[in-house]
Amino acid sequence: MFRSRSKEEKAPTSKVTADLSTQPRDPQAPKGRPTPKRSDAQTQRRRASSGAPLDRKEATKRQREARRVDMAKQREALASGDERYLPVRDKGPVRRFVRDFVDSRFCIAEFFLPLAVIILILSVIQVQNIQNISLLLWLGVIVLIVIDSIGLAFRLKKQLNARFPDAPKRGAVAYGLMRTLQMRRLRLPKPQVKRGERP
Repeated sequence: MFRSRSKEEKAPTSKVTADLSTQPRDPQAPKGRPTPKRSDAQTQRRRASSGAPLDRKEATKRQREARRVDMAKQREALASGDERYLPVRDKGPVRRFVRDFVDSRFCIAEFFLPLAVIILILSVIQVQNIQNISLLLWLGVIVLIVIDSIGLAFRLKKQLNARFPDAPKRGAVAYGLMRTLQMRRLRLPKPQVKRGERP
């Protein structure tokens, strides 16, 4: 009864202890941290499954990266005329027609900046006759731009009403007039039609 066990009898107990260590933990045993609330656990699971950021710093970083990608796509679209990635103010068939209508014509307003620089240089010269000429040129350029813009606005409005009777056209004429003030090679989105080619 009080004799020592043999080596053969001791071996099975070591195997049993090894098997117990690989078994899952008892659910009633303490785990060393408090159980989270159900709402917190669900929120964490939802974030992990959706790929949403876990902290504010990560969210800001992702937003900045997404904004950078969107801006790169917009720049490419402005250069190529790709309708999918254009800014909202340039999207749609009405805006595209307005751009083509303006780009197919010579407008006096597009030469405003170079003419303004020339007139400014002439007005700086301290000769009375040259200064008088520069003032007359300035007045003439402004009058010509106003007359040309009024004529363009009437023609553009007429074409828009004929081509897009049901589409919303709010701000389309002003959009076209603002485009005439830019030099042709600096316009964005880039012109898609040649001069004289009717849209």
